Amino acid sequence: MMPSSTPRLRRLTGAIVVAALAATLPTVTHAQQVANADYQIAEAVQAAPPASRAGATVHGWTPDGTSVTLRRGTNDLVCLSDNPAADGWSVACYPTSIEPYMHRGRELSAAGTTDSQERLRIRWAEADAGTLAMPEDPATVYILAGEGFNADTGEVINPFLRWAIYTPWATPESTGLPPQPLAPGAPWIMFPGTPGAHIMVTPPRPGGND
Repeated sequence: MMPSSTPRLRRLTGAIVVAALAATLPTVTHAQQVANADYQIAEAVQAAPPASRAGATVHGWTPDGTSVTLRRGTNDLVCLSDNPAADGWSVACYPTSIEPYMHRGRELSAAGTTDSQERLRIRWAEADAGTLAMPEDPATVYILAGEGFNADTGEVINPFLRWAIYTPWATPESTGLPPQPLAPGAPWIMFPGTPGAHIMVTPPRPGGND
C-alpha cells in the first residue's frame, strides 16, 4: 500500500540539473528514510507520458542508498524514483536505449565515485572506446521536479517538467542548435561533441521564476 500520511515536501532547487545526473545521484553510506515500493513506483512514473506509465520498468532506492529494480516493465521506458539522498524532489523516465549509460552512472556512484564530473568523464571515455553502448537514435529523457508527491491524490506538488533529448556526439553544426538557450524555453545543445550531448528543452517556470 502507498502511505496515506502527509506527503513529503522538499525544497525545489532553482538551478538546472543536468539530465545525465538525474539518473546518477550519489548513494549514501548511512540509512535513509525510504518510501515503500508502491510509493516509489507511483511517484517515478509521473515523469512518463500517461499512456506509458503502466508498462514502465521502475528503479528505486533501498535504505542504504542502493539503486534497485522495483518493477520489470513491458514497454521500452525506464523510470527512476526520487532519490532521498539528494536535495529537492525529482523523478525521471527515459527509453531503454539509454539505460546502459544511466545504469553505468548509478554503478559508478555505488562504487564510490561521488563526483558528478568524474562520472561523466569515465562514461564518456568508455563510450568513445566503444565499451559503453549509446543510443543510435535520439533518446528523450523526461525530468519532472516538484515539491513532493501526494500518494493520496496521485499528484505531484507544483510539478515542473523538462526534456533532455540525447543525441551522442551531436554538435551545433549537426543540429543547428546553439550551445546555450537564446530565449526562455528555446532548445539548445549541452555537452556538444561528447557522448553525453543532449538537446535541452526547459520551459519557463510558472510565474516567471526560471
